[in-house]
Amino acid sequence: MTLPLPVSDVLAAVPLPALAIAQGEQILSINATAQKLLGLPAQGRHFITVLRQPAVVEVVERCLAQGTQGTAEYLTREDGHDVTYTVTVTAVGDSGTVLVTFQDISHVAAASQMRRDFVANVSHELRTPLTALMGFIETLRGPARDDATARERFLETMTKETERMNRLVGDLLSLSRVEADERVRPSGQVDLVAIMSTTMRNLNPLAVEAGVTLVPQLPDHPVQIGGDSDQLMQVFTNLIENAIKYGGADKPVTITLTEHDEIPALRAAGIQVSVRDEGPGIEPQHLPRLTERFYRADSHRSRALGGTGLGLAIVKHILNRHRGRIKIASELGQGSVFTVLLPIK
Repeated sequence: MTLPLPVSDVLAAVPLPALAIAQGEQILSINATAQKLLGLPAQGRHFITVLRQPAVVEVVERCLAQGTQGTAEYLTREDGHDVTYTVTVTAVGDSGTVLVTFQDISHVAAASQMRRDFVANVSHELRTPLTALMGFIETLRGPARDDATARERFLETMTKETERMNRLVGDLLSLSRVEADERVRPSGQVDLVAIMSTTMRNLNPLAVEAGVTLVPQLPDHPVQIGGDSDQLMQVFTNLIENAIKYGGADKPVTITLTEHDEIPALRAAGIQVSVRDEGPGIEPQHLPRLTERFYRADSHRSRALGGTGLGLAIVKHILNRHRGRIKIASELGQGSVFTVLLPIK
């Protein structure tokens, strides 16, 4: 007959932080991961002095008294970050002992918070133009009914607000598509020089209108990589258009494409495409967050220029699909450089 294993050996084999509490409410045994999580010598102590958080204590007390399984959330901080655990409390047969395990669900909580933030941001972005449209419609129906000058002015503003909402919806749909495709590697071969040339040709009228000169520095031969032509064009359209809008009038935007046998960030041979403007630059604290959804370094200016706050988030997801990277460098008064790194294979 095989003798039962000691409780400590059983807990040591559990991959989650775990501890056992005896009927007398003392901690009978605890594994190393739980010891590290709780951060103090726990074995032999009353469980309340170790677990402390009321929701967890209540579930343990109920399980000890009634033998019923329960769950609760345990909140803590690790390495400066908030961490959420689901604590599961289960009675071990008729022994009177209770098993407590901790499962890290921080990624689930973060995803849920991200969804809430996303809905809140979309609602906020739509509320402003909708409120303006409702106000203009009410005015046109009332005081400005017979005022032709005011009517034309209001209709022009309403057109701009409608276009803004249309851009936002378009970017939301685009973001949804690129997120859905992010894990699917592109199967086609594309010529990056041709994509860059087409993108600059399409954006040249916008540059002329803004008084900006596009300065291409591209190879005179095709540069083939694996990729999705439409998505890569979307990446460079976004970056060059941003440089035109925010770089300032009467200043150049330089677009450079270079080939490298080894790019350290990719650990492989690759292509580097840089879009450099000579605008006012971006303050350092904004740089790490520019690819977040709806994040703007200058909210008022971005909205005035028709930005939705989603362009760089879309760029990031497209580059993730292509196993690429984006790097952003900027100094106040010296302009900004957005650099795309793409592997050749």
